[in-house]
Order: sequence, then structure tokens, then C-alpha cells
Amino acid sequence: MKIGIFGGTLNPIHFGHLRSAEEAMEAFALDKVLFVPSAIPPFRKEDVASPNHRMEMARNVIEDNPHFDLSDIEVRRGGVSYSIDTVEALKKEASDIETYFIIGVDAFSEIGGWKDHRRFLSLCNFIIVNRPGYEKKSLGESLPLEVRSDFCYDAGKGCYMHPSGHSLNFLEVTLLDISSTDIRKRLKVGKSVKYLIPDKVEEYIKKHGLYK
Repeated sequence: MKIGIFGGTLNPIHFGHLRSAEEAMEAFALDKVLFVPSAIPPFRKEDVASPNHRMEMARNVIEDNPHFDLSDIEVRRGGVSYSIDTVEALKKEASDIETYFIIGVDAFSEIGGWKDHRRFLSLCNFIIVNRPGYEKKSLGESLPLEVRSDFCYDAGKGCYMHPSGHSLNFLEVTLLDISSTDIRKRLKVGKSVKYLIPDKVEEYIKKHGLYK
């Protein structure tokens, strides 16, 4: 079974997240995309809704998609959420799965600052999706300097390969210029967030008074 892992703060989840996950699922014939909200994000410390709130917002909007699922693995583990720990734990739970870590090009450009980043890149396949505001580059230019020596381009497969046998893939997705940061800023000053987030998420935020 091919599983996509879509992690992050999801603070809150929005249409940009959902569309990127959908297109990654379709492009790589994934059986499931697993949304994994972090407990405590390693880089973002302020204005973060509780893990339970972020879990519920994600649950509300993915329940109608048979290809999407939700994992509380990072919330259950508690503490700072590191992606390498999550991937290792998921692979232990189900050794027969083929994992694809879905990540934005902005986050991937900073992969050198992630916990045990070189070992992390050897554990699973990666799908790097484009993001609004980031200049389109060649595949080689998109590889951070810290990890370039770890990959070799495979012209036949059209992707970069790691010695572990895992692939590094770049995917052009529909660009929706939506960010959780902008959504929170709008909510703080009472501006509309309609058509940026699903109605269920907006209703949940209003019900629980989040991001005031």
C-alpha cells in the first residue's frame, strides 16, 4: 500500500493543503494520504491552536474523502513533533507500506535544519510540491546544498534517487495562494475567510473562538 504523509501544524487546515494532497494522491497513485497534525511544531511557537482543535478541524473536512485519513500519532506522542520520528513510527506500525512524505518547496528548502535530516531523507520517498511566491527552478537547483551529494538524478524515472532506493520527486500542483498565517491575521481583525477555508473549518473556529 502506498501512503502519503501530509504533516505540519495545519493551523488551520485550508484549501491549499487539501488540493495539494489531492493532486499528490492522484499523481503518484497513492492509496491514502494521511494527515498528521503536529503536537508542538519545532519552528512555529506562537498563535498555535491546541492539538485537539487542529485535529478536529482536519477531521471535519477530510471525512468525506475516502482517500484521506487522519493520524493522531504526533499528538499522542506529545512534545515537539519531529517528522523523522513520525515516519519511523509509522513504518514500525505497518512494515508493508510504501511511504511518500509530502512537503512544500519552502519547507524542503530548509530541510538542512530538520532533525537528523540526512537519515530522514533515507527513510521514505518525498513529494515536493510548488508553492505560491517561490520561483520555479530546475530540479537540480531545487535541491538544498546540504543534501545534493546524497542524490543522483535518474533520467529514466525522471526523479532523484537516494542510495536507499527511495525517490525524490517534484510535483507542480495548482497554486492556491492561501496561507494559514494570512487566515489567522484576517480572523484577528474580523475579516472574512470565506472561500479560503472549508465552511466546516470556519464554523468550528467561530464556535470555539479560535485565533482571536
